[in-house]
Amino acid sequence: QVQLVESGGGMVLAGDSLTLSCAASGRAFSSYHVAWFREAPGKERELVVALNWSGSSPFFGDSMKGRVTISRDNARNTVYLQMNKLKPEDTAVYYCAAAKAPIDRTDPWPIIDYWGQGTQVTVST
Repeated sequence: QVQLVESGGGMVLAGDSLTLSCAASGRAFSSYHVAWFREAPGKERELVVALNWSGSSPFFGDSMKGRVTISRDNARNTVYLQMNKLKPEDTAVYYCAAAKAPIDRTDPWPIIDYWGQGTQVTVST
């Protein structure tokens, strides 16, 4: 069993940077692949970026590619999402996810074993 708790969301201005954290509990967390997803009002949940268990080979979704960095600290059971040059259209609830299978595609939808509760990011002009 893995529990994920996101933090670091809030309200920022367009062009700002923001780093989200995802604290995980569970003995085998370091063996899970991880990812950040987001869900904007009226839109489907979409993949932002994923990272494998070893912290290499990130897989990017289309929405924020080039503006985000994902990293993990397995010793601290924490995953990070650094977001740069934020835009109003980045406003969404951001979710941390963990999976036993690699998260390296969006079609078909990846199999996610655990979700966090989400953290709101609001970008204003």
